[in-house]
Amino acid sequence: MEKLFSQIEKYILFAIVLLLPLLVIPISPNPFVVPKLALLVYGVAILLFIRAVRVITEGKLSFSVGTYDFPVFIFAAAFIASALLRSPNKMEAFLLPGTATAVAAGAFIYYFVNQLKGSDKKILTMVLFGSGIIFTVISLLSFSGLMAKIPQLPSYIKTQGFTPEGGHLPAAIFLATLLPLGVGLLLSEKDKTKKLLLAAGALVLVFGLGVSIYNILPGRPFSPRFPSMATSWSIAVDSLKNSPVLGVGPGNYLTAFNRFRPLSYNQSDLWAIKFATANSFYLTVLTEVGLLGFAGLMLLLFNAYKTIRKDLKEQKLVNWGFAANANIVALVLLLIATAIFPATVLITVLLFVYLALNSKAKSTTLNLTAQGSDPAQGLSTQQIATRFPALLISLPVIVVIGLVVIRASVILAAEYKFKKALDSLAANDAAKTYDTIREAIRLNPYVDRYRATNSRINLALANAIAQRATGPERAQQAEGQPQASPSAQITQEERNNITLLIQQAISEGKSTVALNPLRAGNWEVLAQIYRAIMPLAQGADAFSVQTYRQAVALDPFNPNLRIALGGIHYALKDYDNAVRIFESATAAKNDHANAHFNLAFALRESGNLDRAIQELSLVLSLITDKESNDYQITKKALEDMQAKKKAQAPAGEELNPPQPAEKPVLEPPVNLPEGSEPPEAPLPSPTPEASPSPSVTGTGSPSPTPLP
Repeated sequence: MEKLFSQIEKYILFAIVLLLPLLVIPISPNPFVVPKLALLVYGVAILLFIRAVRVITEGKLSFSVGTYDFPVFIFAAAFIASALLRSPNKMEAFLLPGTATAVAAGAFIYYFVNQLKGSDKKILTMVLFGSGIIFTVISLLSFSGLMAKIPQLPSYIKTQGFTPEGGHLPAAIFLATLLPLGVGLLLSEKDKTKKLLLAAGALVLVFGLGVSIYNILPGRPFSPRFPSMATSWSIAVDSLKNSPVLGVGPGNYLTAFNRFRPLSYNQSDLWAIKFATANSFYLTVLTEVGLLGFAGLMLLLFNAYKTIRKDLKEQKLVNWGFAANANIVALVLLLIATAIFPATVLITVLLFVYLALNSKAKSTTLNLTAQGSDPAQGLSTQQIATRFPALLISLPVIVVIGLVVIRASVILAAEYKFKKALDSLAANDAAKTYDTIREAIRLNPYVDRYRATNSRINLALANAIAQRATGPERAQQAEGQPQASPSAQITQEERNNITLLIQQAISEGKSTVALNPLRAGNWEVLAQIYRAIMPLAQGADAFSVQTYRQAVALDPFNPNLRIALGGIHYALKDYDNAVRIFESATAAKNDHANAHFNLAFALRESGNLDRAIQELSLVLSLITDKESNDYQITKKALEDMQAKKKAQAPAGEELNPPQPAEKPVLEPPVNLPEGSEPPEAPLPSPTPEASPSPSVTGTGSPSPTPLP
């Protein structure tokens, strides 16, 4: 029985290592990350269940103590503690991006690989190498364009840049660290046929690595871009000032990026991009998991250094050759790569696998039977009492495993429902979209992505009813009533439906904020809802201003948020505040053409025509393409201002001035239900005069973006 359990455990572990690099299943809007996390959760759960049953049946716990056990434990424990205590939205830590799940599962994988004997570790290495070959073949077929010719495949697989990792950079890291293992297997193999197969596999790996490196070269379409080291370091340091021990929480880097990125970032060509990771795995760990997680990582590095140094002193590299030390080379390459680049789920788990392959293990056994019993005897009814210590340890583990599996299944079902809702939305099936996304929220109400999407769906339905009720078709039905007002055209049932949908949109927007109140994007979602219902509901304008100010407080150097806030003041004819806020947008990024463009119109309405003309002249200097529509619009507006005429930018152009308030669609407007006001803000909102830092230097000519 002991041997059978051991074999099952080993084969399941091999299956996890084989499938992890390859698993891409459309069960989620993100088919690359969520399936891999599901494989890890279910795979580790099965391994732990088998081990718990073994402990009960054998009456003992056999395990190996390895070189990296303590730092791996500290590292994984830091992630779990930070996820539970610091991540505002636990679903980001455990589901997407799921960093805490990847690290915790990787730690368990490390301990299980560490239990393997030397020959079994070699088999595991061959399994991983075989998975890498399949990975490479799939990537090469995609790069050649052959995948695009298979009509049954999903569209994301047909793209030329497809890899099972979702990008060429993680693919290059995976293949580069795998290559030494393949070479080691090749050099150590004695059988000529196997040696030939391994050589062919290594050549395929080299070719795939070359293609991945080619695709990530600067200037290539799939070349990755990340914030600079200076930006990532600045964010890490400022985040540690708020939470030094446990960081901002796994999966919460985007919040830290919005709050703590330096003003100098706006002078880079990436200024409009928000990153969910630092430029390296190490700085991401420091930001998200704080000093405790970083200490665990440094302890891992120190132990790796001591182990490698010891091997060098003993001259094992000379005596055994490259074949026996390929694992060390792979581990060193991966540690270097993660110090320079971010890590995906696969790269994170791969780090634990390499640590286990390099670990020096010592076996030990704990007797978990009552005094005087023999663990070697079979389990019978009479002997259950003697196995009480084993049952005391194993049964709680089995219960926890069951609860985790049930919860994970519900979370996975909700993610699948959300994916189906987005598919229905793309197919323009409003009813199915509405019902399916509500089902996803019912299954898992703790995902802000679901809430934000549902709020937009409710809002779109409310607008559709309002437009249909006051549109040309309804006007034709009211023929003979040329003076019919919107209130006469809309029925009481339609008004009730609009009110209900608005209430649901606001409720979902507030739930989005509640799930992560420090995320600027969540406040922006709620602000956009209030802004969209300004023509429909009384009081929405004040709520929109309030929520946009909170978004600005949480993302202080985002000029687009300030432009949106200034646009509301402009629409309400509060031109003085609009001028101040647009000025703060230009201070955040002094070469932002759209900020200066909006400021010009606010200045014109406030009566300062001279400054308005100066701002439009500056906009012209910032637009490099003199033949673009933006340039022509600005030139026309400048000419009109110089002639003291009111400018109207053509509708639909990319560069648009702030717009006056929309006329009410409903007369009288619907009253917002009680409880529609925004939630309390976690940070004080800035005053309209507040502006980011004093001086912005640098040049650049980005294309102006339209007013949201």
